[in-house]
Amino acid sequence: MSNTESRVARVSMAAIQEPVRTELDAVFGELGQIVRADFPLVDEVNQHLLRIKGKMFRPTLVLLSAQTTGQIGKRELTLGAIVELIHVATLVHDDSVDHSPLRRGQPTVNARFSHEIAVIMGDYLYSRAIEELVRLDSLEPLRIMSRVTNELTVGEMREVVAHDLLSFTQDDYEQLIHSKTASLMAGSCEVGALAGGDEYRDALERYGSCLGSAFQIADDLLDYTATESVTGKPTGQDLREHKITLPLIAALPQMDPTERQRVEDLMTDLTPATDDINAIIRIVEARGGIAAAHERAEEFAMQAETELDAVPAGRARDALRDCITYSIERRR
Repeated sequence: MSNTESRVARVSMAAIQEPVRTELDAVFGELGQIVRADFPLVDEVNQHLLRIKGKMFRPTLVLLSAQTTGQIGKRELTLGAIVELIHVATLVHDDSVDHSPLRRGQPTVNARFSHEIAVIMGDYLYSRAIEELVRLDSLEPLRIMSRVTNELTVGEMREVVAHDLLSFTQDDYEQLIHSKTASLMAGSCEVGALAGGDEYRDALERYGSCLGSAFQIADDLLDYTATESVTGKPTGQDLREHKITLPLIAALPQMDPTERQRVEDLMTDLTPATDDINAIIRIVEARGGIAAAHERAEEFAMQAETELDAVPAGRARDALRDCITYSIERRR
């Protein structure tokens, strides 16, 4: 049994954030200041985004990494706001590309305003993040986050050009989730670690990368296992949008020709029926896809655990360890 399995599941984000609660509140306040704009429409969209804010997971990683290796100062608060700004920018672009109507149960920017506004706002948020990085007048955070934003963009392109979906391999998938999710979590941990110099920077970057991969696999599993009331989007939405994720990739080789044909038919249907989507979900589960994806998420989680062994013990490291359990056990 892995360490993540042996600890109590259902770790809450509130408990994880407790060591940096005051600083996290300051990060959210700074985020509001950064996105404030004189142009009325830009400000209206920004206020909408702030109202539907998520759990601030990535800023939490910045602050906990900083607290583990050194001290949280003004720079770390700004970096926390910057990584959240970049994360929100990716979500705005993702929702526009996918034509998603909801995000966390609320209308997306493209649904409430327009796709054109969503694209422009994503660009605006990226540009504000760059401005704030430059204002820090420190090369290493700028170097790290420049690399991360490039990886995020490549990740988006990897997904767009994946036309032959049923030949998409596990390696292809893991490269995709590294770019789209793990790269920003890795960067969040790395810029936080700068508070203590370079000694623990590489270990925390690797921790964040493994954490991010485990997090994304678990998130993709929710599309097969959770209800709309939990995720804020319909079950099977990834299949509806013709996205192939690890549960399906792992199940495909075990399917008989009839089952595989059903998958191929669904992937070419522009408006797949809910019954057809539910049938594919049942096939994926029966053919071991869900179990295999859970196992791979656990493998990444154990790698993240190992990286944490190299950093100083303390309350913040314990919270980083709990982030692993939270990532793979949440909302199951």
